[in-house]
Amino acid sequence: MTTTDMRPVDAGSGRAVSKKRPRRAATGGLRQAVSATTLLWLLACLYGLPVLWFVLSSFKPASDLFSYPLTLVPHNPTLSGFKAAWDSANFSQYFINTAIVCVITTILTVGVSCCTGYALAKYDNKWLKVFFVCILATTMLPSEVMLAPEFLVVRDLGLYNSFAGIILPAVLTATGCFMFRQFFLTVPDELVEAARIDGARELSIFLRIMVPLSRPIMLTLAILSFQWRWNDYIWPLLMLNDPDKFTVQIGIQSIVGAQNINWSVLLGASVISMIPLIAVFLVFQRYVMGADINAGLKD
Repeated sequence: MTTTDMRPVDAGSGRAVSKKRPRRAATGGLRQAVSATTLLWLLACLYGLPVLWFVLSSFKPASDLFSYPLTLVPHNPTLSGFKAAWDSANFSQYFINTAIVCVITTILTVGVSCCTGYALAKYDNKWLKVFFVCILATTMLPSEVMLAPEFLVVRDLGLYNSFAGIILPAVLTATGCFMFRQFFLTVPDELVEAARIDGARELSIFLRIMVPLSRPIMLTLAILSFQWRWNDYIWPLLMLNDPDKFTVQIGIQSIVGAQNINWSVLLGASVISMIPLIAVFLVFQRYVMGADINAGLKD
């Protein structure tokens, strides 16, 4: 049995016409992919090099930090900076205090922002639109401008020198409300209408349909909120005067002396404070994935 090469034949010349693949398009796509990958690697190196230098410098003894020429890798790595930082401050208590503030604030921030974003996206009311504009207007003000009025309100409520005074002003954030509102706007209204036709109440629609769909936004905001509260320094410094209630950032500041700064100890304390943030990101970042907002709808 013989096989024949079936190719289209030109009617005029009787010659077979061969089909060629569009190599130019494939080459262009590969070139764009390589260019984008190269740009991402350059940006990663640009942002990652200072962080790498910072982390490796924490393993250097104090005498090697400012030696010339500067070196990236420590010649005599040591953990003395970490040990001195842990012994010089009550880091265990600082970690507990900061964890309490961060966890409670993150849970409340995600819950309040989710409810607010859903109301702003799915309910048609002119006053809700005005309220949303007012929320966005707060992002145009520097945070330092709002410190004085917030401090007076919290003090008059009797929440000074307490964790509640740190937590409550940070619950509602314009960023969280905006993130949830923009996400719920992408959810088809037909999904909500179908649930209402089936007899579901508004609270049931929100808890059983909208909340599960918004899980990626919830986890993203949770990571951001935890990071914001963990790195917050100015507000806890104003609100707390009891050393037993200090957060991590205030504890790190207490290591810095008025005249001399032990950079080895300061770098070690800073790296220790980064560990919970890295752990939270590594644990939750794999859950940040796209949601199927068309689930439950028929074509």
